[in-house]
Amino acid sequence: MPGFDYKFLEKPKRRFQCPLCSKAMREPVQVSTCGHRFCDTCLQEFLSEGVFKCPEDQLPLDYAKIYPDPELEQQILALPIRCIHSEEGCRWTGQMKQLQGHFSTCAFNVIPCPNRCSVKLTRRDLPDHLQHDCPKRKVQCEFCGSEFTGEAYENHQGVCPQESVYCENKCGARMMRRLLSQHSMAECPKRTQPCKYCGKEFVFDTIQNHQYHCPRFPVQCPNQCGTPNIAREDLANHVKDNCGSALVLCPFKEAGCKHRCPKLAIGRHLEDTTKSHLTMMCNLVGRQRQEILELRREVEELSVSHDGVLIWKLSDYSRKLQEAKLRSNHEFFSPPFYTHRYGYKLQVSAFLNGNGSGEGSHLSVYIRVLPGEYDNLLEWPFSYKVTFSILDQSDPSLSKPQHITETFNPDPNWKNFQKPCSSRNSLDESTLGFGYPKFISHEEIKKRNYIRDNCIFIKASIEIPQKIMA
Repeated sequence: MPGFDYKFLEKPKRRFQCPLCSKAMREPVQVSTCGHRFCDTCLQEFLSEGVFKCPEDQLPLDYAKIYPDPELEQQILALPIRCIHSEEGCRWTGQMKQLQGHFSTCAFNVIPCPNRCSVKLTRRDLPDHLQHDCPKRKVQCEFCGSEFTGEAYENHQGVCPQESVYCENKCGARMMRRLLSQHSMAECPKRTQPCKYCGKEFVFDTIQNHQYHCPRFPVQCPNQCGTPNIAREDLANHVKDNCGSALVLCPFKEAGCKHRCPKLAIGRHLEDTTKSHLTMMCNLVGRQRQEILELRREVEELSVSHDGVLIWKLSDYSRKLQEAKLRSNHEFFSPPFYTHRYGYKLQVSAFLNGNGSGEGSHLSVYIRVLPGEYDNLLEWPFSYKVTFSILDQSDPSLSKPQHITETFNPDPNWKNFQKPCSSRNSLDESTLGFGYPKFISHEEIKKRNYIRDNCIFIKASIEIPQKIMA
């Protein structure tokens, strides 16, 4: 009997069970001396351990006294059982001896593929395997009629030259696969084809429309100059730079010349009108000079202070002092500033090596009135208190800064405080302002921190009544 567990309809009686394995006996044998019965295999395994005693009563055993028990075996083989595949769905029941015969028809019994493909499966799955999955089944191609094994047929599918397929370019055409290559290369309206002018690829049925816009498509010069094969994208540059028949404006058009002629004739025009062009350029330069002056003045006006306070930093003090010593009465000018919005325009100047009575020993500072944008709206002469200071740059956290300060009220009779004429400006060094030729001596300025990091700060402030500000 095969070595698998049987599924009995009822539990076998004790006399049918092997004392060693507690299962229905297979090929039962009887010990004649004591009458105990065992599975032949179970008893052989027990005796192979070297113990020659009956497993039940421990009496000595003799191999010659052990006999098969065919009568008991027939009784066991007649016991009713279920198929061993009952849990998988088989409903067969019968005697134990009928089980092998049932296996030849049991739908749930596992059997090898008859095509020897190495697959094992249940009998009920065999037909589907033989028809669809077995790599060694015989299959005939429905298109070319050739016969293949299942494995070879899978490779044949998708490449059969006789199979009817649609065009890969989705043009809608259907043909045998062997004709597809020729169709795709020469006949398909949806095949891609490079433009012979620009090289870009387009669908065949749109390439002609592309040529109406192709940047490299050859076109004719609109001036009919005779230049052949001008690429569409180069036409504008050709007409602008190379076409001899193109009408061009005179290069002196910005200066006022309005002449227009073919490019080839422009050289003659320039030769014939040299004098008039020179006159035009001189006039243009004059206009541009005036515009530059106006722009410079506007920039200067935007950058000046409008709160009546100027803090003027003179950097590189030692070099500038040496320069002033080498050049007598050398004057440095501050940026201009306004006393208030829409107020007087003023400027501070300094002689680092002194001026007048302070020359060679003192720093001199002066202030003067410059022509301003709003002079016609102001009261004249200028009469508001002016304060000069040279700032002590000492650290306020270490010592209180000791600025040197001088204040004066302008003399209304002095000409520099009268309304300035338009010819006076910030670059006019001939008009000396009002101030202090001995503002601070060279010895005093070296004390404390009036000079720090090789620079000094000069402050000028104007005291304007609040009602004027308003």
